[in-house]
Amino acid sequence: MGKPKFSRKKYETPSHPWQEDRIKEENELIKKYGLKNKKEIWKAETRLRKYRGQARSLLAKITTGDEQSKKESEQLLLHLSRMNILPPNSTLDDVLTLNTEAILSRRLQTLTYLKGLANTPKQARQLIAHGHIAVGGRKVTIPGYMVTKDEESEISYVDKSPLNDPIHPARPKGEFSSFAVKKEEKPKETIIEEKKSEEAEKEEKTSTEETVEKSEEKPAVEEKETKPETETKETTTSEEKKEEEEKPVEAEPDKKSEDEKVEEAK
Repeated sequence: MGKPKFSRKKYETPSHPWQEDRIKEENELIKKYGLKNKKEIWKAETRLRKYRGQARSLLAKITTGDEQSKKESEQLLLHLSRMNILPPNSTLDDVLTLNTEAILSRRLQTLTYLKGLANTPKQARQLIAHGHIAVGGRKVTIPGYMVTKDEESEISYVDKSPLNDPIHPARPKGEFSSFAVKKEEKPKETIIEEKKSEEAEKEEKTSTEETVEKSEEKPAVEEKETKPETETKETTTSEEKKEEEEKPVEAEPDKKSEDEKVEEAK
């Protein structure tokens, strides 16, 4: 039975402590969901392991036609749909395809961030631990609280919390959607066609740019060719001016000397 103060562990540790791939995946999950330590990941993995083990055993029993196994499978699927881990009208095969992120995404910490009540997952954890978040009007201080489908719309700030004031600096400014939008995967044929169209557009752009560059280069060459002609004209005009200035000025015939000659002749 053990001591009531020190209860048993609710999670299973990995079989080997040093596994490079597992350590990298766990570190990425801690950053993505703002977790405190790897213990929270191991708790989600044990919960998922129980769901998958139960589904595996029920699949083996249903083939025999056991009625009790059918009831248990319906209860398991109803529980997972109520927790919004699986959509309604799902099968036991869908349970075997679940990941640890399907469990981590249902924690109160991640949902407060996705609903826009905090700027980051770490801030969401802080607000929950400090008693600022309520679920259905009831204060919850456990970040790993698993939120059901009905309770998801009832997550809000506590009535007495100062964060109810929209001018509060710790309150996020942006409005976030309640769920992370999943991108639709396109078929390979459409992706190949899009790549071909992009390559054709790039080739057209490069061809047009080359033609524009060539057209811009031609007038530049003509200007270079015309420049020496203008320079030669300018040099000829300057030389003619210099020659005119250097020419000696012809002396005008003296009128007095002619008059003197006439008198002498008389």
